[in-house]
Parts: sequence; C-alpha cells; structure tokens
Amino acid sequence: MQQTQITQLEKDKQLLAVDAMLKGQEEERSRLAKDLHDGLGGMLSGVKLSFVNMKENMIMDAPSVQSFEASILQLDNTIAELRKVAHNLMPEALVKFGLKNAILDFCNSMQLPSKTKIIFEEMGTDRQLSNTADLYIYRIIQELINNAIKHAQPDQILLQLTKAEKNILITVENDGKGFDVTILKNAKGIGMKSVQQRVDYFAGKMDISSDKENGTSINIELNT
Repeated sequence: MQQTQITQLEKDKQLLAVDAMLKGQEEERSRLAKDLHDGLGGMLSGVKLSFVNMKENMIMDAPSVQSFEASILQLDNTIAELRKVAHNLMPEALVKFGLKNAILDFCNSMQLPSKTKIIFEEMGTDRQLSNTADLYIYRIIQELINNAIKHAQPDQILLQLTKAEKNILITVENDGKGFDVTILKNAKGIGMKSVQQRVDYFAGKMDISSDKENGTSINIELNT
C-alpha cells in the first residue's frame, strides 16, 4: 500500500510539473502574440499609412508607380502573415467562440495556402470542458495538422474529435507521404514532444501508424 501511495505521489508531482511548464508556455505565447499584433503589427501599419500618404504627394512615372504599389502589396502580405502568426500563438476564436469554432477557423486558415482539403468531424456528447482542456486539445490538433501539411504534403486530412463521457478521442489521418514511426520516436523536434506532453497531462495515450504509400493515422485518447 505504501509503495502504491509513493508511486501515486510521484505521478501527481510529475503532472504538476507538466502543468506548470505548459501554462508557462501558454503565457509566453500570449505575450508574444500581443507584442507581434500590437507592437510590430502597429508599426508596420503605420509604415503603410506613411507610404500611402507619400504616394499622394509624389509625381512618379508608370514604372515607379508599379514598383511602389508592388512594395505596398508586399507590406500588406507581411502584415497579414504577422497577424496569422499572432493568431496561431493565441487564437481569439477559442476564447470567444469555443473549441469547435476555433478548430473550424484554424482548418479554414490552413486550407487556402496549402491547398490541402481538411475535413473536420465532431461527434459524441456536447459536454463542456475546462478552458485549460480546450486550449491543450486545440494545441494538439494545431500541431498535428501543421505537421501533416508540412511533412506529408497530403491532398486530404481527416480530423475527428469525439467527446465521450469520460474521455476525448482525437483522430488525424492523411493520405500524404508516410514515414518510419521508429524514427519519430527518436526525433528531437519540439513539435511532437509538445503533443506528447499534453497527452501526458491528460494521462492519455497516443498511437501512430504510418505507411509510405498509404499515409499516416494518429489516434489519441485523453482522460477528461
């Protein structure tokens, strides 16, 4: 009995450490998002306004006008990309509209530039989770979708989120390039490690199967 209690205390201690680390990461993300959006984003918007005002007071030939407008367009694209980065760091949709709508918003934002079709299906009960659970689940999905698009280059991704009475099931499947799962286990990248940390937070489990010809399937079970 004493050994069981010691083991449980060690698990609780590890869970508290993981929770503190993940919360620290989210606080840093929030700070960076605010700095990017309000600080650098505001500065770039000010530069654009100065350029527009400058153009109205300048006489330029046709090639110069074309070059000037191309520069403004590039600045617009930079501002848009900056806002996208800030949004991914701290998704406002999650706070304002909940997990389902935040996931839909994220999937839509990823489809356009990548040309990958993302199918999102939500099933099970409509029970509400804690804000922390919603955020960590969102981060897991965000990382898995990003990884699939970046490394597998699939035509289609299927994302399923199932809410059962006592657990959450996440399935992400793609039809892109597969890989050797044993290599992933030994990889040093922070992306999948952050996913595993969040899975561990829920005392959950993750199963990955992949085939070079048939894509990849990742199944996660979280105890909530």
